[in-house]
Amino acid sequence: MPIETVSTSKAHGGTLGVYKHESTSTATGMTFSVFLPPQAAGLEQGAKLPVLIYLSGLTCTHANVTDKGEYRRACAERGIVFVAPDTSPRGEGVADDPAAAYDFGLGAGFYVNATQAPFAAHYRMWDYIADELPALLAANFPVDPDRMGITGHSMGGHGALTLGLTYPERFRSLSAFAPIVAPGQVPWGHKALGGYLGDDRTAWRAHDAVALIEDGRRPAGAVLVDQGDADGFLAEQLRPELLAQACTAAGIDLTLRLQPGYDHSYNFISSFMEDHIRWHADRL
Repeated sequence: MPIETVSTSKAHGGTLGVYKHESTSTATGMTFSVFLPPQAAGLEQGAKLPVLIYLSGLTCTHANVTDKGEYRRACAERGIVFVAPDTSPRGEGVADDPAAAYDFGLGAGFYVNATQAPFAAHYRMWDYIADELPALLAANFPVDPDRMGITGHSMGGHGALTLGLTYPERFRSLSAFAPIVAPGQVPWGHKALGGYLGDDRTAWRAHDAVALIEDGRRPAGAVLVDQGDADGFLAEQLRPELLAQACTAAGIDLTLRLQPGYDHSYNFISSFMEDHIRWHADRL
């Protein structure tokens, strides 16, 4: 699984790198960033570190959290490898929303395997995050696949929740920032799931955290969600109360924190990133 190093730089005693590779899942080139904490430099032969995958939201690439997430210090302190993939396939021949909307197509893969033309050819972000990326990391970096957590923001929070619920044996810790918890019940989800998966709403349930919980899926352990109460998308698109109700009914240990005055931006995410790093470190 060859990868190309785009750049590396030192941060908090560790190394931040950006890498490219040819993806078998998406049949495109893909870019991701990896922060290796300083503990990686002194590992004994065969030793490995826990890893946290962060899934970004609409319009983002790997660069948004890499540049603005403020995670490196906490990861360096706790010995966590932090990985940030892209949000969709990109490149020549990759389909986009005909109207060039921000919430579908490029930058908006919604972490599903599309079944509808023309998106099915490349939009296979579910396979990429669940299978290909973990294998690529294990082959090229000192990460322990048995100590892998997942988190994300907004659309990425949706991806983290659905992947964490579907593969609890793979993603041992789970959190999210302002996630889309029930895409089957909100406009963003109606557009994305309908466009990628078609009109059969039974197929949507595999990519809807609330529906997955209703259908019996459970995470590996407790779940942490932070949500700003001044988020402009809160009432129409995010609806965290639906996740709280589903978790209560299912007996899932959910810590849902409504943070006063915070919006949907990286000012919000970076304010609580260290809490999430510690949450995952304690479980990995």
